[in-house]
Amino acid sequence: MASAVDGAILEALGLNANDTTMSSHGGSGFASTFKLSTTVDGQPKHYFVKTGSGADAETMFKGEHASLNAIADAVPNFCPRAHAHGAMHSSNRYFLATDFLDLGVQQSSTTSSSKSGSGVSLAAKLAKLHTTPAPVPDGHRQPMFGFPVATCCGETAQDNTYKSSWVDFYANNRLRGILKASVNKNGTDAELAAAVETVVYDPSAVYGHAEYDHGIMNMFGGFGTAFWAEYHELVPKAEPRDEWTDRVALYELYHHLNHFAMFGGGYRGGAMSIMKRLISKYAG
Repeated sequence: MASAVDGAILEALGLNANDTTMSSHGGSGFASTFKLSTTVDGQPKHYFVKTGSGADAETMFKGEHASLNAIADAVPNFCPRAHAHGAMHSSNRYFLATDFLDLGVQQSSTTSSSKSGSGVSLAAKLAKLHTTPAPVPDGHRQPMFGFPVATCCGETAQDNTYKSSWVDFYANNRLRGILKASVNKNGTDAELAAAVETVVYDPSAVYGHAEYDHGIMNMFGGFGTAFWAEYHELVPKAEPRDEWTDRVALYELYHHLNHFAMFGGGYRGGAMSIMKRLISKYAG
């Protein structure tokens, strides 16, 4: 059912209220999602809009806005571009507006290296993203590990304060950060904390930051042999190659800890299993 569009969204996008409607579309565990339909220069145009309440939503949408546009700048057509975000006229509510993608249209499978409508395969786009040099942040003289704003993984806010070392960034901004979030949600867990500290202090399998995305890809799957063959032809496994599987497991660990922080339950077991295996192999 179509509903009135908040004035702040109309103003940010430069739209006329008389030509614009917004209706519920899709779903998210962390926000309300909508399809905004309007007319621009006599032609129909659509946006995807997320809304949420409170400071958490403000942080999430600000980070997603910056993230989408950074990715879109590096690899055009890899993700929707964000057009606006900010406070709504409704009290303590925030929004994000992006390109609208019709996900009902048949998409090329991630289990193959087939090309999408852009003419470039998913594997090739991911490879380009992972080999595009990072910009030099304001106030620094060289590229750094981090991001100019906080971002969220699910509902978890992530500290992206710049670090010159990838080992430092992943250990402190990710693993120790998510351990703190887990303690806040689930209480003190001495065994989990001790295992995280052991992994953090033995970082022999940490290098190869382009591989960070491989962790969540491995956790949830869906990327087949053809995809990885094409990807690694473009982005060879970093040295030492025989430790690639362990590095991916170390990056997957963050997402098990994050899911445990958000949802509790069996994700702790997955995190402990990864840490025990890595500790037995590298911390002996």
